[in-house]
Amino acid sequence: MSRAAAGPGDDAHLVERPVAASTLLAGGFLEVHRDTVALPDGRQVTREYIRHPGAVAVVPLLDDGRVVLVRQYRYPVAKVLLEWPAGKRDGGESTFTCAARELLEETGYTATEWAFGGEIHNAAAYSSESIWIWFARGLVAGAAKPDDGEFVETVHLALDELQALSLQGGLPDVKTQIGLAWLHEWRAGLRPLAWLGADEAAALR
Repeated sequence: MSRAAAGPGDDAHLVERPVAASTLLAGGFLEVHRDTVALPDGRQVTREYIRHPGAVAVVPLLDDGRVVLVRQYRYPVAKVLLEWPAGKRDGGESTFTCAARELLEETGYTATEWAFGGEIHNAAAYSSESIWIWFARGLVAGAAKPDDGEFVETVHLALDELQALSLQGGLPDVKTQIGLAWLHEWRAGLRPLAWLGADEAAALR
């Protein structure tokens, strides 16, 4: 068996183990840590990283084949990015509850069917953040309810328009690239999605 195919039980030669921990900054929802860790060969080094509560992204599918995205200014990179509706999880919130809430808040849409796509680590080298990607269809339009201080613009695009933007370098957001790839795989029959009613999804996640 190759190393790539080996399971987690075969990873002892790679695992780093914490020795000491310190918190450098505790912000509103992010924490910056510096830990001392023991490497597999016994040497000790430091690792600086961010603890993040995790976030959810939604790939919303309209009945006419278009998808729903948002445009939002991202201060750290000083750019307006085109993204799937997304946001961080509140304490104790399930990924589905977060997905439904963010879809409503940012776009005004609710959905009658949901399917869980998967979990990604978007910056594993320096952040504990996971993003859970949900797909939504059977969309019903309504009024957006953005958070105080949140300014977003809803965009409706055909899938080929979104793909063209990606090929032109106009889609740098990682969760949006992955959601687009998974959407193509699902449409091609390569990625199964288990669609559930909203009540069923809420009971599972």
